[in-house]
Amino acid sequence: MPTAATHESRQEFRVDGLSEPISHYTDAVRFRDLLFISGVAPLDEAGRVPTGDVVAQAELVFQNLKKILGAAGARFSDILKVTVFLTDIGDRTKINPVRQRHFGQARPASTLIGVNELAVPGMKLEIEAVVGLPDAKNGGR
Repeated sequence: MPTAATHESRQEFRVDGLSEPISHYTDAVRFRDLLFISGVAPLDEAGRVPTGDVVAQAELVFQNLKKILGAAGARFSDILKVTVFLTDIGDRTKINPVRQRHFGQARPASTLIGVNELAVPGMKLEIEAVVGLPDAKNGGR
């Protein structure tokens, strides 16, 4: 559910069904027709990493990402750019089918970064995104 905006061009989103942020940030921020999505983690509603399997973690990341997109009235095809953080670059080929299934024919710009660790122990990946929001004046598409 979106929270109060600080001014008419900016709106913060805290989305039902996601864990509480572990620091001073929100799930996403809309500025005009762009949505900046914070790093989406493979966390359940209680803030736990429920599995050590990277493919299952990728599924959870994309489920959480879908919740954020839905709260903003967007879908995966509206994503312009993703940044994927992996603790093992070799896992790229394991998570790519999950990614392809969710994006379908859409191909966002993408950067892959290998990291030593992520914010919550046990996390193997995290994905942030920039979204072009549908134009409401043109019927949403």
